[in-house]
Amino acid sequence: MQFRNQKTAEKIEPQMAPMIDVVFLLLIFFMCTLKIISPEGDFNINMPAVAQAQTETPKLLPDFKVRLVADPATGQLVEVRFGQRSLGNGVNAFRLLQQTIKEQIAGSPYADEVEIEIDADFDLNYEHVISAVSACTGEIASSGDGGAPRISRFVEKIKFAPPRQSLRSRAGG
Repeated sequence: MQFRNQKTAEKIEPQMAPMIDVVFLLLIFFMCTLKIISPEGDFNINMPAVAQAQTETPKLLPDFKVRLVADPATGQLVEVRFGQRSLGNGVNAFRLLQQTIKEQIAGSPYADEVEIEIDADFDLNYEHVISAVSACTGEIASSGDGGAPRISRFVEKIKFAPPRQSLRSRAGG
């Protein structure tokens, strides 16, 4: 038996446009309701201010100043000063400087924190500055048994003061 107006079965396909619209609406909804929070572990803590005197560690050894005075006309060394003490000039002055620094820091566990400032005249020949740096950093002593020389380090930190021009250099003479 056959029915009238019977159609053959057609395949019904879902429409994609309304589905895409719903997906975009959900995406917009979730973007608008999203709460952005700070990452975990980011603690905003206001600590009380600490007095300046409590944070600084006291200096156990003072910083040393070495002054090299030059003859403005020739650039030769006139005087080596360690702090307020005059050590003379020439090779013996640098040996005395080396001995003085060695005595000042001898036996101190804080010797590696000592800083030496070298203040050389503008007109001084550079070789004297090198001699001062060598005297401040350490010494090379021969070992008693004729073996390799022994190197003793005194100071690792050396800084230079800004150069001072002599009166003659400033006057243009």
